[in-house]
Amino acid sequence: MFKSYITTAWRNLVSNKTYSALNILGLAIGMAVALIIGLWVVYQYTYDRTLPGYQQAYVVRNRVVRNGDIQIIPATPLPLADALKKEIPEVQYVAHGEFGGKHGLVAGDKKIYDIGLRMGEDFLKIFQFPLVAGNVNSVFDDPYSIVLTRATAVALFGNEDPMGKMVHVDNADDLKVTGVLEDLPANTSFPFKFIIPFSYAAIRSDYIKRASNAWNMTSSLTYVSLRPGVSQAQVEPKLKLIMKKYDPQAYKTLHSELFLYAEKDWHLYSDFKNGVPAGGFIEYVRMFSIIGALVLLIGCVNFMNLSTARSEKRAREVGVRKAMGSRRKDLIFQFLIESVVMTCIAFFLSLLLVQASLPAFRALTSAKISIPYGSPVFWSCMAGYVLLTGVLAGARPAFYLSSFQPVKVLKGDLKTGKAAALPRKILVVLQFSCSIALIISTFIIYQQIQYAKDRPVGYTREGLVVSQGSSDLTRNYPALKHDLLQSGMIASVTRSQSPATDIWNWNNVEDWQGRYPDETLLMATITVDDDYFRTMGMQIKEGRDFTGNAGADSLSVILNEAAVRRLRYEGPLNQTIAWGGGQHLRVVGVVRDAMMTSPFSAAEPTFFLYQPNESENNILYRISPGVNTHEAIAKVSAIFNKYNPAYPYTYTFTDVAYATKFNQETLVGRLAGLFAGLAIFISCLGLFGLAAYMAEQRNKEIGIRKILGASVAQLWLLLSRDFIVLVLISCVIAAPAAVYFLHGWLQKYSYRIGIGPGVLIFSALLAVAITVVTISWQTIRAALANPVKNLRRE
Repeated sequence: MFKSYITTAWRNLVSNKTYSALNILGLAIGMAVALIIGLWVVYQYTYDRTLPGYQQAYVVRNRVVRNGDIQIIPATPLPLADALKKEIPEVQYVAHGEFGGKHGLVAGDKKIYDIGLRMGEDFLKIFQFPLVAGNVNSVFDDPYSIVLTRATAVALFGNEDPMGKMVHVDNADDLKVTGVLEDLPANTSFPFKFIIPFSYAAIRSDYIKRASNAWNMTSSLTYVSLRPGVSQAQVEPKLKLIMKKYDPQAYKTLHSELFLYAEKDWHLYSDFKNGVPAGGFIEYVRMFSIIGALVLLIGCVNFMNLSTARSEKRAREVGVRKAMGSRRKDLIFQFLIESVVMTCIAFFLSLLLVQASLPAFRALTSAKISIPYGSPVFWSCMAGYVLLTGVLAGARPAFYLSSFQPVKVLKGDLKTGKAAALPRKILVVLQFSCSIALIISTFIIYQQIQYAKDRPVGYTREGLVVSQGSSDLTRNYPALKHDLLQSGMIASVTRSQSPATDIWNWNNVEDWQGRYPDETLLMATITVDDDYFRTMGMQIKEGRDFTGNAGADSLSVILNEAAVRRLRYEGPLNQTIAWGGGQHLRVVGVVRDAMMTSPFSAAEPTFFLYQPNESENNILYRISPGVNTHEAIAKVSAIFNKYNPAYPYTYTFTDVAYATKFNQETLVGRLAGLFAGLAIFISCLGLFGLAAYMAEQRNKEIGIRKILGASVAQLWLLLSRDFIVLVLISCVIAAPAAVYFLHGWLQKYSYRIGIGPGVLIFSALLAVAITVVTISWQTIRAALANPVKNLRRE
């Protein structure tokens, strides 16, 4: 019996090649979109969840209250690690470390410059990256040691065994290789290439020596692993008391309390609200999950519509089968088998589509996803996916076609009028509503991105280059600056604690004129060297620039406009501000706001301090106007290599770095546009098939109307009117739904557009135009047909 069902399904598929092809193609595209989004969603959900023990791994964060707002500080005091071991026995391992940065490694004639971490000895016990060589209990015993990833070991030593060999780090010390890690998975929050013991950093850094017992210096990260069976809820009450005991001043003035931030939440729940994780990238994961489901639904709707539209073609078959004794459940099973067979074909076609599109999708999303052909779990899931899709797509046709009464069918009394067409029209409205909503979303996202891109940034990005500093560059900076300016390639040079497109430091403001009682303030702080504002292209609005005299300007500060507003100054010049440890800074100037953090938010209130000795992190230089960029970089490279021989010359163009701030929104916009296009294409496949079927069903009517004098235009309008009306209804439904969701999405941006009627009208016109183009070929072809031939068929 089952073989008979399969044979019948195959014969029906082959005998109706055009409709079968439309059904299979639409379903295949819908399944391909759902599959590729599903792979991407799994990739995102497994972020930071591939290592053993990830459920017990946390980073400690500091929750403080400033001006009634709860803020999260990622940095913690260095003494915290020892306090956790002493006060909370439920903590199994603790490791403090730094945020990470690039370091120069040299082994023989091999030289690399990449991201490394300086971490406490328990780091590899908390985050159990697999060791290829070395012992996790002893790799960090010697401060002068280093652990490499496999790729870094190959880059430095080739195929030789790296264990025990020496690596010259930052042109300062030789460190012995005591371990080699397997290369890290792509979906991890730790993109490091090597690890150095934090004990080495404590030897080399005077700042770390000062901070090792200072609870008021928050500059390090603290990671913990809880003992098996211990929950976060058990530990956090004890953790909250740590600051009260060890730093009562911060506990009193800032209501400072520590909490645990689970490793499994770092990637997806990076946004905080009221001091707790409340969203982040998870919003986009959910959004595209819904889009994938909608596109698959549109493909299934196509299948339903094309199958039920051809009901008269199958009616006699149903009548004969029932007259010969077939039960309705047998017919339902038959039609579901046909649906599953077509879905199987569509699925294998979708695999080909996904495989062909994966390189482009990986390049677009930077997600290293692939189809896991060798995974039994994958194929089990796909079997359920095909079965569910097949049943979903074939359910309505199966129950609808099997409901025909054999007597009426065989007498020719089958009614396929308005009542029979109504469900089909509802499904068309449903699929076009989804498609139009995606079109509106694409346009709104694009407008929001362009709105932020067109925003004045407050400095000149073009021609501004940033290179990361080093100990050699700090020592040789005066000579480096002289040679760069003398080369004729560079117009201006300066140094800064932060790059042009970010802010790396915030400090507490203790007092200022107009401060409210118990008011606290954390202010973005950038220490700079000579010529900073001139090199950046930032405009002094009031007062003066720094003079370049460290003695005269060591206690001077320049504010941006946002800082003036935040401090509520009406006349900021010569105001005095109390700064950490009782220092008093005098305001000597005000610069116009510059977009250094998010281009979608207001400018960060910022203090600029003249401290050349604290500004060696970044070297900023501007290429002279009219100079060839490639020629300038070649000459600048030679100068940097002269004064910084232990490091390869690296640089970042500020306009390129600024463009990366739009990466996430651009990705969302491109994916939304791509999936909107595919949704419209699938919907149009269905319209094309329905238009062909309608023209075929009404050929006698068309013939009579032509004989009576109807024009081609009148016949085109007759056949197209119903479809256009359905699409217009879809526009009316899609517009408010899209506006509702997009309004919520826009609320997370301080600098945002409004949703006007223009984009809704344009989207509606576009949808109607696509519909007209899709159905016109079939309708005009039917209108131009010879009426005599159509009437002879009757």
